[in-house]
Amino acid sequence: MPMNIIYDGNGVPSRIILREPSGSSAEVRLYGGQVTSWKNDRKEELLFMSSKGNWKPPKAVRGGIPVCFLQFGNLGTLEQHGFARNRFWELDSCPAPLPPSNNHSSVDLILRSTEEDLKTWPRSFELRVRVSLSAGKLTLIPRVRNTDNKPFSFTFALRNYLSVSDVSEVRVEGLETLDYFDNLMQRERFTEQADAITFDGEVDRVYLSTPTKIAIIDHEKKRTFVLRKESLPDAVVWNPWDKKAKALADFGDEDYKSMLCLDSAAVESPIVLKPCEEWKGRQEISTVSSSYCSGQLDPRKVLNGFR
Repeated sequence: MPMNIIYDGNGVPSRIILREPSGSSAEVRLYGGQVTSWKNDRKEELLFMSSKGNWKPPKAVRGGIPVCFLQFGNLGTLEQHGFARNRFWELDSCPAPLPPSNNHSSVDLILRSTEEDLKTWPRSFELRVRVSLSAGKLTLIPRVRNTDNKPFSFTFALRNYLSVSDVSEVRVEGLETLDYFDNLMQRERFTEQADAITFDGEVDRVYLSTPTKIAIIDHEKKRTFVLRKESLPDAVVWNPWDKKAKALADFGDEDYKSMLCLDSAAVESPIVLKPCEEWKGRQEISTVSSSYCSGQLDPRKVLNGFR
């Protein structure tokens, strides 16, 4: 299905609207190459956007799915989460060919390093992201190419701000028994002991060598998000809780209750690219109706390939 390009007052493309035949939609902002909306066929918003989000550059708006590149968090010398989320991207005029399909809608974006970027980080690159929408599913395919004459390394994440009914009623399954870095404890390494991750306070963890499928079960909405990922071995779980939420200027005081970040990431081991080499990742978020409390859907079946 064709995409709808929204232009700003100067006639410059600013947003892309994707729609597919079942009625779901997604919005992608060219500033930051950021998905800022994903609605299902009932027009329910599946992504969280901050009630105090600043939509004006040069800052990234909080929420949706920002792209964290060349570094995740403060693990490097660049600004928090790197600068890709604070740059204007372009529509990619030469994308990789798409497999034929009548039931999805997609857009290809590209970010190339500029002379200004090279002053901050002296390596040239091309970062591409394909956003693809189909019934009950949102797929992002990032690709990084080294266009420099020297190798470079980077960390990367797709930061997924998911909309939930009440985070204290949410469970994350698929990360049990794994090691993680706890960012609230100076990145000390621990092993997850719980059968599932539940939330009763601030959480900021990087889970390592995670499975390709993770389930986020929202009891109240009777909905399960299933995150599938490739070449993104780590998973970041974040919720600021009440005190941190009040300290964040672009975050509503009560917003923490209705969101959870579960990120597809490559953090522990930076990705290294030689000149002309390309890295490719993939994440797919899908939703399934569930009534986990009444046992109608066992999330372990989701993780093991339930359809």
